[in-house]
Amino acid sequence: MSIFHKIIQALNDAAYIWRQEFKQVLRDEGVLIFCVIVPLVYPLLYSWVYNNETVREVPVVVVDMSHSHQSRQFIRMCDASPDVKVISHALDLDEAKSLVSRQVAKGIYYIPEDFATKLNRMEQSTISVYCDMALMLTYKAIYQTAMAVSTKMGAQMQVALAGNYTAREDVITVSPLEVEEVPMFNPQGGYGTSVLPAVLMLIIQQTLALGIGLAAGTARESNPDGDLVPAHPAYSGIYRIVGGKALCYLMVYAVMGTYLVAVVPKLFGFMQLAPWQNLMALMVPYLLACVFFGMTVSCMVRYRENVILLMVFISLPLLFLTGVSWPQSNIPGAWQGVSWIFPSTFGVRAYLRLNSMGASIGDVAFELRCLWVQVAFYFGMACLVYGHQLRETRRHLHITD
Repeated sequence: MSIFHKIIQALNDAAYIWRQEFKQVLRDEGVLIFCVIVPLVYPLLYSWVYNNETVREVPVVVVDMSHSHQSRQFIRMCDASPDVKVISHALDLDEAKSLVSRQVAKGIYYIPEDFATKLNRMEQSTISVYCDMALMLTYKAIYQTAMAVSTKMGAQMQVALAGNYTAREDVITVSPLEVEEVPMFNPQGGYGTSVLPAVLMLIIQQTLALGIGLAAGTARESNPDGDLVPAHPAYSGIYRIVGGKALCYLMVYAVMGTYLVAVVPKLFGFMQLAPWQNLMALMVPYLLACVFFGMTVSCMVRYRENVILLMVFISLPLLFLTGVSWPQSNIPGAWQGVSWIFPSTFGVRAYLRLNSMGASIGDVAFELRCLWVQVAFYFGMACLVYGHQLRETRRHLHITD
């Protein structure tokens, strides 16, 4: 047989493997859920939940031990803010803590007895703020409201004592230096804009690994010898097996990936600064790395349930390791080394810099190079592990014969 005919035969075998794998995606409910349904529905649900970006009217309880004009003014100003709502006045701190423990309130403002006395003596007074730290958004609203009101009241006292004659002098007394706060890359200052784009990229990797792992588990369970590679003439070469399977998932996730990084952000108003050419330059190596990573992991899956336990368990740690919800500079070196194993680490960082921060391709060149290195590495690993599986299948065939 000539080289030309060998190439044609290899392409026909790869196309056959692609068809079989695609049929498996459509027939297997688990694979269909993770490769199609979850990428379609889960981002919409997650984005919708966090679409408000910030929380308003967070319920708080007040313990006013001062019962003075100043303490009542502080309470009124807090209640008038858009972020906090005073729902109750407790007699003591224990009663207030009981309301927080029952989730009636999310925080406590404790005003001591000597609050007004110290202010009248021109001494610094203290207001204690107790917050439910289970939700960072409510903590932010309660704490920042208390700080803003305290600053406002302090400014009013400064103006009253300054003895100025003009409004301009009052402004200079309160704020001798004018500071303009400009939130970069997150104008709303919300959770959704900062974290959800990273979640969208992580969904691609996790659902791909789950789908490929479930398909591998099904193949083993349906094979009498528990082999991953079936005994079929088309499955006679490593590259045609890896190429045929990879092509199937690349075609599916070319659509899913476009939906996740282009359609979902547009639906919910997330920042989109990157042109489509830059997104394509990122998504090509990222999808390839995720596909070959999933194929490598799938060879370690003996049963369908194993991959679910593995990939779902590491989803949250992987989000932290990207440096989005936890500063990358504060991640220990050993864990940063672990994060380099996963394509999501570089994919998330590059996507956020391109799409949310307006970076150019040159600014994310390091992440792109790392993704291409992972493509080559995991392609080689997939070939190695499928080569081993192919030898196992042939060995079982010889034993049977």
